[in-house]
This record gives sequence, structure tokens and C-alpha cells, in this order.
Amino acid sequence: MTIHVLSEAAVAVAEKIKSRIIVFLETPPKEVESALLLNTKLTVVIVGPVFDVRNRRLLRLSIPPTLDRESVLNLVSAFLIEQGLIKEGESFVYVSSSELGIKSVKKNLFAVNGFFSHSQSVVQRLLEIAIELSIEGREGHPIGTLFVVGDVKNVMKHSHSMLPNPFKGHKINVLDRKSKEIIKEFAQLDGAFIVSSRGRILAAGVYLEVDPKSLNLRLPPGLGSRHIAAAGITKLTKATAISLSESGTIRVFKNGMMLLEYNPRMKY
Repeated sequence: MTIHVLSEAAVAVAEKIKSRIIVFLETPPKEVESALLLNTKLTVVIVGPVFDVRNRRLLRLSIPPTLDRESVLNLVSAFLIEQGLIKEGESFVYVSSSELGIKSVKKNLFAVNGFFSHSQSVVQRLLEIAIELSIEGREGHPIGTLFVVGDVKNVMKHSHSMLPNPFKGHKINVLDRKSKEIIKEFAQLDGAFIVSSRGRILAAGVYLEVDPKSLNLRLPPGLGSRHIAAAGITKLTKATAISLSESGTIRVFKNGMMLLEYNPRMKY
């Protein structure tokens, strides 16, 4: 089935279930985009390499392509909620080159205002690095680490350095592809990376001062201290946190809640 046929079917399904949104999990041909915008009143969202929300009928969302399908759909759901395009409990239609489906946005799943902001490309890049670390480790050994992105001033109020800051005086940005090996090297340190919303690494080996009992965090049972600290700092501040356990599980936290849980080592 071609993407043209699937897009036509998606329109019919969207009308049937009274959905206002079609999401393409791969970039469709330009003529498909144009036809949908011209002939329907649907909002079109395209998952690809670009993030752009200026056109409210054609939005583009960048998500690491190595994520599994369910994680991608969960992130799309969070994005649609944050953009005010869908409410919890509603559904959208999604299309790939070989598949058409319906995704219902679960109630009480997301509380993520601010996740898809100007720092979104920074979060995406750190997700990509976390996925590589999960699969490869460092020199064959598993690594656990934590990245805290944005709201740096308030994050630093709730943290202290565990060792001399290796990034002090250096302008190393996660968006620079050459920085990946440096990040992997310092991921072996205990503590968190502190990253600005523009991607500059400000510190590593930072201890987060979080008291989970006082924050009333709503988290699944059994999470380790690194993941709890990640959730806590995002409850105390407007930051986003990405944690990686030595077992390979990656979790993304915002507003004290877990947005994504994914282990690249496992087959879904």
C-alpha cells in the first residue's frame, strides 16, 4: 500500500472517529501534504528531522528515529496536548509507509507543559546520546547517567558539585556532533550533567538535592535513586531530565512525572 492510499484512508478514519489530526511517522511526499491542507480541515503533524510549529495546520516534530513505535506515539501525544490540539481521552490517526493506526491519549498520562520548547532539539540530541550509551556503554561496560536540561539557575539552587567542574571555562555544546565522545567520557562520573536550554554543558558530576517524600511524586514503584532524583528536580524546577540506568532503561521526566520509558536493549 502506498503512502498516497494510506493517507486517503487516514482521512476517512479520522472522519469516522471524529479526529482532527493526522500524524505521519515518516515525511510524506509534498503532494500528499498539499492535498490534505487543500481538501480537508485536518491538522497534519509530520515526524521527521525538523521541529517547526509556526504553521498551525502543518506542524513538524523531531523525535529520535531509533525509539520504538510506542515511545514515538507517546511523545507525539504529549506534543499534541502541549500544543492544545488534543485533549486527554481523545484520539488521533497515524500513518507510516506501511501502516495506519489510531492512538488514544490516555488520561492522566502527561503533565508536560514546556517539554516541546526551544530546547526540544537539545533534548532530542541527548536522547540520541542516551540511546547510544544504553546500547554500547563505554568501552563495553554499562553506564548510568543523568542529564538535566534548562532552568539552570533554579536547578543549581537545588544541587551541589561533587568534584571540580570539568566543563568550567569550556564552551561545549551537545548540538555539536564532536561533543558526543566527550559526553560519553564524563558520563562515567557519578552525578548529573547540567545543560542549558541552548545545549551548552555547564557542569557534570553534580549532586541533585531532592527530597522525594516532600514532593509527593507519582512514580512507578521500584525506581532507583537516579530516576527519583530526575523526577524530583523537574518537580522543583522547569527543567527536563533524561536518566539512564545501568540496565539500559532510559526515562524522561517533566513536571515530576515520567513522560517516556524505553530500553533500546529490549525488543518490543
